[in-house]
Amino acid sequence: MPSWRRKALWLALLASWLLGLLGVFPLLRLAVPTRPGAGPPRGWPRWLDAELLQSFSQPVEHPEDAPQPPLAPRSGSCDWGACFDASKCREGGGFKVFVYPAAEPISESQRRILAAIEGSRYHTVSPSEACLLILLSLDAPAGECSPVPPQWNGGKNHLVLRLHSASCSQTFPLGQAMVAEASPTLDTFRPGFDVALPLFPEAHPLRGGAPGQLRQHSPDPRAALLALAEERGGWRSAGTDSSACLWDGRCEQDRGPEQIHPGAALPNATFCLIPGHRPDALRFLQTLQAGCIPVLLSPQWELPFSEVIDWTKAAIVADERLPLQVLAALQEMAPTRVLALRQQTQFLWDTYFSSVEKVIHTTLEIIQDRILGVSAHPSLLWNSPPGALLALPTFSTSPSDFPFYYLQQGSRPAGRFSALIWVGAPGQPPLKLIQEVAGSQHCAQILVLWGSEKPPPPSWPETAVPVTVMEGHRKASDRFFPHSAISTDAILSLDAHSSLSTSEVDFAFVVWQSFPERMVGFRTWSHFWDEARHGWGYTATRANEFSMVLSSAAFYHRYYHALFTHSLPKALRTLADETPACVDVLMNFLVAAVTKLPPIKVPYGKRHQDARTPLVAGGLGPAPADQDCINQMASEFGHMPLVSSRLRLDPVLFKDPVSVLRKKYRSLEKP
Repeated sequence: MPSWRRKALWLALLASWLLGLLGVFPLLRLAVPTRPGAGPPRGWPRWLDAELLQSFSQPVEHPEDAPQPPLAPRSGSCDWGACFDASKCREGGGFKVFVYPAAEPISESQRRILAAIEGSRYHTVSPSEACLLILLSLDAPAGECSPVPPQWNGGKNHLVLRLHSASCSQTFPLGQAMVAEASPTLDTFRPGFDVALPLFPEAHPLRGGAPGQLRQHSPDPRAALLALAEERGGWRSAGTDSSACLWDGRCEQDRGPEQIHPGAALPNATFCLIPGHRPDALRFLQTLQAGCIPVLLSPQWELPFSEVIDWTKAAIVADERLPLQVLAALQEMAPTRVLALRQQTQFLWDTYFSSVEKVIHTTLEIIQDRILGVSAHPSLLWNSPPGALLALPTFSTSPSDFPFYYLQQGSRPAGRFSALIWVGAPGQPPLKLIQEVAGSQHCAQILVLWGSEKPPPPSWPETAVPVTVMEGHRKASDRFFPHSAISTDAILSLDAHSSLSTSEVDFAFVVWQSFPERMVGFRTWSHFWDEARHGWGYTATRANEFSMVLSSAAFYHRYYHALFTHSLPKALRTLADETPACVDVLMNFLVAAVTKLPPIKVPYGKRHQDARTPLVAGGLGPAPADQDCINQMASEFGHMPLVSSRLRLDPVLFKDPVSVLRKKYRSLEKP
């Protein structure tokens, strides 16, 4: 063989050997170690950050990651289609949930879970009406396994809630039951059937919960880059010049400045490194609340609610064997990316994890989405404010139908509104008000909700828009019922005694089109903290701040009628019916809890007078015990959602010293 051919053959063999070597031992591998056995794709991130390390975005499996013989999964090949009868949830009353009474004594966490289930709009006290039956615990007080419930039926249409490992987990006959477990291990979790819960502490609040702790948009220059969860509790932090020795003691580089933070207090850091062992899952919620981006080092547990939450927007999953590469990627991450991740941690914490009630309601909402199938929440509603718990699928599954997503969808509400006029006692028809509202170029229809004992008049004034009279039920909450006759997204809510001009209506509607998720109104109230009574109060006194607009003259989106009727606890709606003066407070609570924003005030003439009086006139004097609704509402919501504002929107040239002929809304300045 000629020498040049031998050289070419040796070069080809050498090149093949090098390519094979690089294929087996890649420089950087960012994927989470492969779980034992095959399964559907996970809903949580497998890459550190593809934008930062694009050249390493195609990892190859390491030999040590080869699949190991899997542990036997619960109930064999049980999945949603085989082990859950969804037809029962589509019949009768729809998705209803029954929870078995827990055997005493029960823990405080179980007590809160039970209260959250019973407070859900899906709860029923009859097991025959339920399509989902919930078992709180597998352990009995005597240390034995709980007896199989009488409606067990092999576990079909059952959900076993388990926050911590139960002593009889391996012996209890789960059968076809789903398991909602806190931080389940990857080898036992059944995607699309089981539900992964967060591991939260025993003292986690029932409702409300502490807000997120992120207070600024850019990282504090004094903040550490990294914080690492210690095995014995506490955190260890290090600055930007620290090496990967923070979690890998085998390297020989300088550790840089570090600080030890004993106890549960989380240091001020941008990234929080959490080891992948299941006991460390308790740190996960702590980092979300603090706005510290969780960096999970080869986690061996399923991330909470991974079926619906896109964790690539809030967390980073990294390979713990590549400390230097991960540290370099974190140091080089763009500030805009860091801000987006931190903001998403705050949204997820506040929406799904800050209280036991939110955790349980999210679990039930996930199961209902499985039942609805194609009619379930799209991913955008789960992963964008205000979240799926406040976007009812019974109203719509299209983001463009909700008032919160117009900006993201690049759209705006239609240019028409429906006027809904509430007529209570003494039942005088608002003829002048109807004429003024009908004169608006944006008015599509006028609906008169007659709630008086007197019969409505047989004839109504001739207008350019249709006038429809509907029989009310003489309850204050009836004005916020989602009446099918409402044909537009925008609603102008009015009382029979309201007094508005056509120009005021036109301008207020134009303002609302720019802020469709908020309430836009004329008359305002403000809330305050009363130190003397150690409680909340509110006043109608005109001041430089306000936090509520009265529904006797206000624009808002019709979706809030559906949310008011189908989402609020029945106790709050009953409170509003028994104390009609509280219905305005409750509607403002609801909108503020959804948007985290204050309402918007627009100008009105001095001639307008509202007969309503606030709960505490002028903010002074004791409030009657049966009318102290603002404190009852704050207790039910778990926090005070109202947000104060000092902003009023006026038309351009409003009260400017120019000719009145140049002003578009002239009547707004009339005395």
